[in-house]
Amino acid sequence: MIIQLLMAAAERDYSEYLSNTLSAKYADMFVVGLCSSQDKLNDVLSTKKYDVILVEPEWISTMNRKNVKLILALFHEQSSLPEELRNVIKVQKYQRVSTLVSDILEHFAGVAPGFGDIKGDRGQIVAVWSPTGGIGKTSVALAFATRCVSKGNTVTYLDLEHFSSADAYFAQAGKSISVLFEKLTSNAELLVKGIRQHDSGSGIDYFNPPDNYDDINELRKEDLITLATTCAHVSDMTVVDLPSVCDRRVHAVLDLADIVLLVSDDSKTAASKLNIFISQHGVFEDIKHKTSLVLNRGAKLTDTNFDKIINLPRVQSGDPVSVYKTLSGNSFGV
Repeated sequence: MIIQLLMAAAERDYSEYLSNTLSAKYADMFVVGLCSSQDKLNDVLSTKKYDVILVEPEWISTMNRKNVKLILALFHEQSSLPEELRNVIKVQKYQRVSTLVSDILEHFAGVAPGFGDIKGDRGQIVAVWSPTGGIGKTSVALAFATRCVSKGNTVTYLDLEHFSSADAYFAQAGKSISVLFEKLTSNAELLVKGIRQHDSGSGIDYFNPPDNYDDINELRKEDLITLATTCAHVSDMTVVDLPSVCDRRVHAVLDLADIVLLVSDDSKTAASKLNIFISQHGVFEDIKHKTSLVLNRGAKLTDTNFDKIINLPRVQSGDPVSVYKTLSGNSFGV
């Protein structure tokens, strides 16, 4: 959706800079109007409805609020609000534009039309899973994501592991994915757009890790479906990195996924766990038709249970970023 945004600030240079930046970098999110006079503000608001207004705190008391869904006060150290406006939402003035955009989308998500609506067309969801931990599943997930980016796709990486290793691969700036967890019943699509980060090196969109380990544990299977589906509404591909368990939550994502990458190697532990999953777990028969076996670290196995087997080389490097970028040179069938 496109948000109708009004900048109502006395400092014209700041308003024009912000308006030009939003129009250039976030044209898919905002249409921006300007008003630099308190006297003219109500005239502007009488002729057009706005989704959001960024406004000088001192102007709020006299403005006509009828045609605005969300009022955000542009606040800085010298700003003051009268007692009757203490509950108005404040956003920091003169902060980084990307952070301001995140604030706007987060606050607007709670009042936006399409409340919690994630129906309609979506991109593909790719679930990356293994019954064995420590065999490079995250490297495989990021390699696949990078490969998809190289083919011209927009890709969101959604890490749902209990202990995230995202800080080993991506810069940690901006808001935690915990903000999204807390507000899934609002317009989750806007929250995803506002909170996700972009890695310029790989082209992957990603989220900062949760604030707390328990934030992942408290999610229900319905929450995981909402997260994956919402990401798929704003990306061509959503790569979901799942923990190495197969509880109801993971099963739900495997069912939802369009593609499943089942990662293993030639270690005895991995072979044993893979065999148990195939022979004893009913989930495998449900997902077999859309599953590719990814043999990591140079493994060479023949398994008649899989129509598609992807062989990845062993990469000798202590740098996890170098590992997944090297692996991304493999086709993965995409």
